[in-house]
Amino acid sequence: MDEGTRHRDDPPPGLGVGIGWRPEIAGFVAGLPGLRFTEVIAESVHRDHPPSGLTALRDRGVRIVPHGVRLSLGGAEPVAAERVAHLAATAELLRAPLVSEHVAFVRADGMEAGHLLPVPRTRAALDALTDNIRRTCAELPVPLAVEPIAALFDWPDAEYDEADFLTELLERTDALLLLDIANVHANARNRGEDPLVLLDRLPLERVAYCHVAGGRQHEGLYHDTHTDPVPAEVLALVRELAARHRPPGFLLERDGRYPPAADLRAELDAIAGAAGLAVIT
Repeated sequence: MDEGTRHRDDPPPGLGVGIGWRPEIAGFVAGLPGLRFTEVIAESVHRDHPPSGLTALRDRGVRIVPHGVRLSLGGAEPVAAERVAHLAATAELLRAPLVSEHVAFVRADGMEAGHLLPVPRTRAALDALTDNIRRTCAELPVPLAVEPIAALFDWPDAEYDEADFLTELLERTDALLLLDIANVHANARNRGEDPLVLLDRLPLERVAYCHVAGGRQHEGLYHDTHTDPVPAEVLALVRELAARHRPPGFLLERDGRYPPAADLRAELDAIAGAAGLAVIT
C-alpha cells in the first residue's frame, strides 16, 4: 500500500531502528549512518526557533515523531486547545509521519502533578480518555499514537484489565498504539504477571512503533528510568513481539547518564538484532 492509499489509522511504513533526539546526544544521533527515524519531546520544540540539528535531520529525510508529555489525555478536563495546536504545528514543522502522547494524566483541577500518572481502568475514565483523544485527533494533520505508561501503582476498583482497556480504547478512536516494551516489562514485573499474556491480547497490527529503554530495581519496584542499559529481559520481549507481529519501528529512549557512544551503538545493534531489523550504526 502506498502513501496515497494509506488509511489515517494505519501504522506508518517501515521506520526501522531509531533513537530519541536529545540536545546532549544530538551529534551522536546525526552521525548514525543508517538512521531513518527519531523522536523529539514535542514541548521542547519552539515553533519559531526549532533546533538546527532537528531541522537538518528533517531535511535529509529522517522521519521525526513529536512525542508529547503535557496533553493530559487521561484527565477529566478537555485537552487544552493551545497544547493540541502546538503538537499539530510541531508535526507540520518537522514533516512528521505521526505524533504520540501518553495514556496518562498530568493535571487535575488546575494542579500540575509533574509526572505521568496512570488512568483508572474504569468506564468513566475510558469515556474521558476517548473524548480527549477524539478532540486531539480532529485537530492533528497526522495520526496519533498513544503510549500506555509504566505505572508504579494501579487505582483500585478497576473495571478492565490493561489489555481490554487498551483494546477498547483503540476500537473507539482513530489512535494507533505506541507500545513501550520497557513499560510492558516493568508493569508485568511489578504486578507479578507474565508480559507475554499482554502481548498476546493486544491488537498488535495497530502498533505504530515501540519504545525500548532501561530501568532498575529500587525499593522493591522496577523503575523505568531511561538512564540505565536495556536489560536482557526487555530485548527478549522485543524478540517475542517481532515473532508475533513486527512493528514498523523500535526506538531507544535515553534521558540522562548518557554512556559512551560505543555503548549506545551496541544497544542500538542489540535492538536491531532482537527485532530482526537492519543495523543503523
